[in-house]
Amino acid sequence: MLKKYYINTDAQGLYNITSYVRQAVNESGVNSGIAVVFCPHTTAAITINENADPDVQTDLLFALDKTYPDRPQFRHAEGNSSAHLRSSCVGASETIIIDDGSMVLGMWQGIYFAEFDGPRQRHFFVKVIKG
Repeated sequence: MLKKYYINTDAQGLYNITSYVRQAVNESGVNSGIAVVFCPHTTAAITINENADPDVQTDLLFALDKTYPDRPQFRHAEGNSSAHLRSSCVGASETIIIDDGSMVLGMWQGIYFAEFDGPRQRHFFVKVIKG
């Protein structure tokens, strides 16, 4: 089963999409398998990280800004090379194990859509595969 979800984003941010992925898993009826969450954008990403303390999200974005700042030497005409670098660093997808009909996530883990070049209307896919 493949589901497509839409999300409106700000200039930069992490958006908790765990509930969307959980919905796709529940609707699939898969008891044992995997869910792949995929971002088809080159200036956004998917990541799993802590969902209890919002300061973790702030710290991640701060560190990515410091690690991949905009530079005058970048040649990409759109001026968003740093967003492309962040996207490549974080990654386009995550795979989540499904067991007993539920996602296997740690107590503090959430699934996030990472926007590095908004605001935009974005989308992402969830593919649930029976295992």
